[in-house]
Amino acid sequence: MARALYIHWPFCLAKCPYCDFNSHVRDSVDQDLWLNGLLADLRHEAELAGGEPLDSVFFGGGTPSLMPPATVARLLEEAERHWTFADGVEITLEGNPSSVESANYAALASAGVNRVSLGLQAMDDKTLDFLGRIHDAEEGLAALDVAQRHFARVSFDLIYALPGQTQEQWRSDLLRAIGLGTTHLSLYQLTIEPGTRFETMVRRGHFTPLDDDAAGDLYALTGEITAQLGLPAYEVSNHALAGEESRHNLTYWRYHDYAGIGPGAHGRRHGKATVRHRKPENWLAALDGQGHGIAEERALGQSEQASEAMLMGLRLAEGVDLSALAQRFGTQRDDLCDPAKLAFYTRQGLCWTTWDRVGVTPAGMPLLDALLSELVPADLVAA
Repeated sequence: MARALYIHWPFCLAKCPYCDFNSHVRDSVDQDLWLNGLLADLRHEAELAGGEPLDSVFFGGGTPSLMPPATVARLLEEAERHWTFADGVEITLEGNPSSVESANYAALASAGVNRVSLGLQAMDDKTLDFLGRIHDAEEGLAALDVAQRHFARVSFDLIYALPGQTQEQWRSDLLRAIGLGTTHLSLYQLTIEPGTRFETMVRRGHFTPLDDDAAGDLYALTGEITAQLGLPAYEVSNHALAGEESRHNLTYWRYHDYAGIGPGAHGRRHGKATVRHRKPENWLAALDGQGHGIAEERALGQSEQASEAMLMGLRLAEGVDLSALAQRFGTQRDDLCDPAKLAFYTRQGLCWTTWDRVGVTPAGMPLLDALLSELVPADLVAA
């Protein structure tokens, strides 16, 4: 039964050069058509994944702050009718910090949104221009101020490990960001994703990404500063005051069921993986033809689910409970994590163990992908 609902709004005003998310630029959007489509997709999921109150709803994108507040309100109304909401339900909406979108914050709060995640990305105009953002620094900080006045919980994103960035520059930016007073920060290293404009620019020699060693030093610095100032990392790239962690994202990382609707949305329910059509027009066509936007739905074997749970859970500072996962997926504890390699990397200071819980240390997090391939047995991953 789904504990969380993800709603994908695929449209943006412009495509950022680093972005590989399912986002699209269109000259116009038929708002009535899209509301009715999302409602139909939601109802289909509720029929299959209902039965337990939702702990969280997350509007992602794309740029969901471009959605009319009335559309947000209608979707929340329908979600509550089909699932009901748990006490203290977390309702998050992602947005760009432009003056156009921040003008909707009061109406979005009235619609039921109680947490926003702003794509600030940087706090100076030169970096924002490099990242292809459509807001400037002054506009972004003004939007953040408006958000903090309308929502009880506010998070924002920053991108670091930029070409040529020094530890002194990042320290200054990070201290300034923490000083803005939000209770949650998502701090992402710039990665050059396949198929993005940045990939083309790097290939053509327009800029050189920061090297791995320098990026690793910035990651370590990030962990030190945020921990000292009360916003420690609870996941590889996410930092929060105690109790202010994203409940919605914790649903993913702790491998609980969630429903995903809208173009390109993924979901997990009753041991099945669902994927919606990515292209907006294809998603709309699927709704017309079959009443929902699903492009693929397949059963996951117990081993595959166990592997996903390990790969997601080891992103968290809290780690995973091997015995609980073994019982949940009908396997042995040592089948989930190679004991010899776990012992080796624990001695190296890259992993930790406490009774049945295992995890990756702050020193190991920059090497997470490599550690996962070592710790999670290949036959479990392959299954």
